[in-house]
Amino acid sequence: MTTASIPADPAAQRLAAVRDAMDRAARLTDRRADDIRLIAVSKTQDADAIRPLIAAGQRVFGENRVQESQQKWPALREEQGDIALHLVGQLQSNKAAEAVALFDVIHGLDRPSLLTALARAMDAAGKRVPCFIQVNIGAEEQKGGCPIAQTPALIAAARDADIPLLGLMCVPPADVEPAPFFALLAKMAREEGLPRLSMGMSGDYETAIMLGATDIRVGTALFGERPAPARPVPASGRGMIRNSGGS
Repeated sequence: MTTASIPADPAAQRLAAVRDAMDRAARLTDRRADDIRLIAVSKTQDADAIRPLIAAGQRVFGENRVQESQQKWPALREEQGDIALHLVGQLQSNKAAEAVALFDVIHGLDRPSLLTALARAMDAAGKRVPCFIQVNIGAEEQKGGCPIAQTPALIAAARDADIPLLGLMCVPPADVEPAPFFALLAKMAREEGLPRLSMGMSGDYETAIMLGATDIRVGTALFGERPAPARPVPASGRGMIRNSGGS
């Protein structure tokens, strides 16, 4: 999928660069880049920043928050009807019904209480939304995700609840080599008979592809650097970090 010519639009240039890198990584392992789903993570981006990527041909987008998505995506989808929207961030159980109504895929199923909430919401809506089980692949206390040892039980419970499972998702620990974590997630998915792997972000998606990623969540490489948000200090004095589904 080597780009024949360099697009003039910056958004199109960034998209072409990412797709070229996907193609190179896929070919190294005898895969086709067309079989890998690129999710453009548009969290914190407004509609004016998203439209150029849509115009360049991108059709799959990811968001971290239900409320933010409700504010911008209905109008964007009216403009471009074939958009697929993925929820790639942490999901609160009390937002399950809203998530089922808005998103085409949910990546953050990580605990029994959320599973119960999603099953009820899907039953009430009369629709089944495909999900990934998110695994806390680095056993990090500050991150969401199902503990590795509890993942088989959560997968079994999701199947019993008739929640369609696509595969496993992870966010590896920051500032360490991600390859062992990607390889472990791939092994877990094979053992459970799950076909898809949601792994890899702007800094490591090529490694993820070479280790079997089928869905990559890329934000910064497509939209540019986001300004760092100001964070309030919790009353305890300790910082709190929750996982970001894509960057």
